[in-house]
Amino acid sequence: MELMTDQRFRKTIKYLRALFFLCFILACIMTLFIIGIIMYAKILGPPPLSVPQSTLYYDDNGTVIGESNNGQKRYWVNFNDISPHLVDATLAIEDRNYYEHHGFDYKRIAGAALADIKAMAKVQGASTISQQYARNLYLEHDKTWQRKLHEAFYTIRLEMNYTKEQILEGYLNTIYYGHGAYGAQAASQFYFGKDASELTLAEASMLAGIPKGPSIYSPLASLEKAKERQGVILSAMQGNHLIDEKAAQKAKQEELEIVGKHPHTQLVTAPYFQDAVHQELTDVLKLDERTIELGGLKVYTTLDLDQQKIAEETIAKQISEDSDIQIGFVAMNPKNGYVKAMVGGRDYEESPYNRVTQAERQPGSTIKPLLYYAALEQGFTPASTMRSELTTFKFDDGRAEYTPHNFNNKYAEEDLTMTQALALSDNVYAVKTHLFLGEETLVETAKRFGITSDMAKVPSLALGTSGVRVIEMANAYSMFANGGKKVTPVMIKKVENHKGEVIYEHDPEPEAALRSDLAFVMTHMMTGMFDKKLNGYASVTGSNIINDMTRTYAGKSGSTNTDSWMIGYSPQLVSAVWTGYDDSRPIEGRLDQMYAKNVWIQFMEEALEGTPEKSFKAPKGTVGVYLDPENGKLATKECPVRRYTYFAAGTEPTEYCTEHLLEHEEGAPKGKKNKHHEEHEDRVPWYKRVMPWS
Repeated sequence: MELMTDQRFRKTIKYLRALFFLCFILACIMTLFIIGIIMYAKILGPPPLSVPQSTLYYDDNGTVIGESNNGQKRYWVNFNDISPHLVDATLAIEDRNYYEHHGFDYKRIAGAALADIKAMAKVQGASTISQQYARNLYLEHDKTWQRKLHEAFYTIRLEMNYTKEQILEGYLNTIYYGHGAYGAQAASQFYFGKDASELTLAEASMLAGIPKGPSIYSPLASLEKAKERQGVILSAMQGNHLIDEKAAQKAKQEELEIVGKHPHTQLVTAPYFQDAVHQELTDVLKLDERTIELGGLKVYTTLDLDQQKIAEETIAKQISEDSDIQIGFVAMNPKNGYVKAMVGGRDYEESPYNRVTQAERQPGSTIKPLLYYAALEQGFTPASTMRSELTTFKFDDGRAEYTPHNFNNKYAEEDLTMTQALALSDNVYAVKTHLFLGEETLVETAKRFGITSDMAKVPSLALGTSGVRVIEMANAYSMFANGGKKVTPVMIKKVENHKGEVIYEHDPEPEAALRSDLAFVMTHMMTGMFDKKLNGYASVTGSNIINDMTRTYAGKSGSTNTDSWMIGYSPQLVSAVWTGYDDSRPIEGRLDQMYAKNVWIQFMEEALEGTPEKSFKAPKGTVGVYLDPENGKLATKECPVRRYTYFAAGTEPTEYCTEHLLEHEEGAPKGKKNKHHEEHEDRVPWYKRVMPWS
């Protein structure tokens, strides 16, 4: 019996010895591991206190036009510029032993662990201010072991390389106080309308309670819960001997005036444009939201501040204040697609919805130049004629009918040339052309012009019944203005990261999308809306703004029951205007119908004032001749109206007008020059033949 006891004792000693050595080895490993972490942290040096930086936006000349904050208002202030009351209140509720530990409060960790075990759930946190700051700076807020290990390591690095005051300053400048306010300064201004240095004990104790749950303890969310949380903090401050009972009671009873408003809320410079740039950073450059808003980027845009100001002032001047009609306006450089000005609505604060880039509205007759360009490619010419009369088109073996109508139900009741049909905006001519080409032709042509909005293959598409975006139409007309080169709307020229490295630069390769000769022919046809020589059964559609013009423009207006458009250009500038109501109610009254044209002409005139007057230059492969605009035949001296018209070489008319010849010349052979035509050509000065608009 005694022998067995001795053996058991020796066996126990053996196990204890093994356990001791095992613990010793584990302790050594842990010590070496901790030393290794500390040495590694020392080698890495201080982690950067890289507080998220605002992204800056510049105009075309390098002037700052905006600063992003992603709804996060943050204004960094020095530690000495933060009220001591807020510092004490924050330490009392968040980390009472802050100045005593080195990043980790082990007693608090143990207490939190016991509380969690008892409740069988996570009910108490133990993160110190250093840990919270590390998490705010470098990590996401996901609850994983990997994140917690990274947090611990960053906390060690912070504590090893920065003073307690530096860490606390950083924490107070980065913590979230709700309602988009990050940091003590932004929070003080939002809640109390004062700087962080001016906070009273009552204000500071309430503010310090918000970060635990901004949606719960914000006085704007629940004043009752905010006061309860304030009381807890004041009691903690009293328990830490930071204030006495009298001060705590006084602070509890003090009535606070909550402002609830950020001091800088209005986007002053081109807010719709800045929103569109932000969207382009996301969609085109594929940058994430955090990088865009807080990555310290420098975004160099295409905006022209002078043109933007002209656009905004013109809209304010032209549209009646008591009207609730809306507007979408954009101006572009047709050579490169640079967006120079953008107004997406009457009032950004009232409605940030961008009617230039987001709204799809019926373009009406502004779609016709695209249709007629397709027709030119299919053999039509500016002199091609069709009869303008009330016409009912039948489909599906007579089971379906469509009857397009002209404005005021006026018709020529005779043949019109394509040039005159465009100038007068004849709908019958457009639908006939559309159906002749095939309903899919206009859809495919629109895609070539950069229009991505869906279009229905229906007869009425020729009259612009499928919605498009304003910026798409401006871009399409830019291709006419630049001679057929492919462009896309560009709002960002270059982007640099926080190190000054270029991460994006717009540098497109020139690419022909249209035939240059036909693009020019189409441009010349579009000058017709401002040429009274093309008046017929109705006046040309631009007749009411001709007197405001001081240079050559090409363009097209368009209207539906709910939409009014004007798009036009000079060789160096394109602008597009849409007006209408957001709820798509009918546009009534002559004034409302004229807003688009009036805004367009006033903008173009002011934006181009002081710049050289440029004419559209005819490219190789085009031929200009004088026509009788009513019948599309070569004009003679006897024709009362003659208009110089361009054609693709080889498609110009060869038949002369005989309707106005003198009696003794009525038998002049068709298709040949007569002496009067030759005399007429001789009398035309050379500069008129080279530049017929001179």
